[in-house]
Amino acid sequence: MPFLEAEEGAVAEALDAATKELVGIAAAVAGHCQPCFVYHYKQALALGVPVAAIQAAVELARAVRGAGDRHMDEFVVRRMTGAGKESLEEMNNDE
Repeated sequence: MPFLEAEEGAVAEALDAATKELVGIAAAVAGHCQPCFVYHYKQALALGVPVAAIQAAVELARAVRGAGDRHMDEFVVRRMTGAGKESLEEMNNDE
């Protein structure tokens, strides 16, 4: 589960291997991808990334994910309370 194309080009030039694995860990946590987390966690440890840095990436991802979850919950409540007043198309176009 490497970053595929991200292993080449601008990402490879801009980020070192440890940073890429921390980003992978954060993305895995935010995206609820257990196999991705296992892969990037093992890679990070193999690179000597400190566990404290991994924990920081996990906590950041959890905070981002939590904010997104809360915003989605609020969106659903707003749409559900106004469901009889607007069309599905209008609901899809509203942010």
